[in-house]
Order: sequence, then structure tokens, then C-alpha cells
Amino acid sequence: MLSRWVFFFLAIILGVTGGLFLGWIVFPPDAKDTAVESLRIDYKTDYVLMVAEVFNNDGNINQAILRLNFLGDELPQEMVRSALLFAEPRYTDADIILLRTLLQSLPAPEPGVEENNP
Repeated sequence: MLSRWVFFFLAIILGVTGGLFLGWIVFPPDAKDTAVESLRIDYKTDYVLMVAEVFNNDGNINQAILRLNFLGDELPQEMVRSALLFAEPRYTDADIILLRTLLQSLPAPEPGVEENNP
């Protein structure tokens, strides 16, 4: 009976060790070519909130637009709207105010402009 438990735990230890070795040494993930656009909405919202906080401190809307353009080709107004929709039930009131202030400060997009071309 004791030898069954020894083999059981030995198999678990070998399996975990082998899995870690394969995952970290033999086949490590390659995250070098990951696009910013592939971020989940919660991370994008955090980034937009950081832009809103910096904008609240310096008031430089052009710099805020450049920072928002880092997230991809979507219009800055749409990025902030998406972040605001995600943030409203989850973030503090102070954060929501920062996001709304940034959204209201962004200039209206030119008619017929679908996306930014940096």
C-alpha cells in the first residue's frame, strides 16, 4: 500500500517538473511580436485611464491624443468611450470623472474620418 502512494507522488512530482521544464526551457512563449491592439479591454482601460490622469495634470490634449494613438488605429474618442463603458461599473467615481473629462476635451473627429493614420 505504501509503494502505491510513493509512486503516485513521484509521478505527480515528475509530471510537474517535466511540464515546467518543457514550458520554460524547451518551448518558452515568444511575446516579442505581440501587438498592443491585442490587449484585453481591462488593460486598455487602465492605459486610457493613465492617459486621462496625465492629461488632468498637464492639460496637453495633443500629447494625450498621441498617447492614445499608441493603442492602435481606432479613433481616440472611440478608445475613451470603450474604456468609459468598461470602467463605469468597475472603477471609482474619480476615475470615471477623469475619463469623461478626457472624452469631452478631445476634438470632434473630422467628417468621413474612420480611423487614424499615424
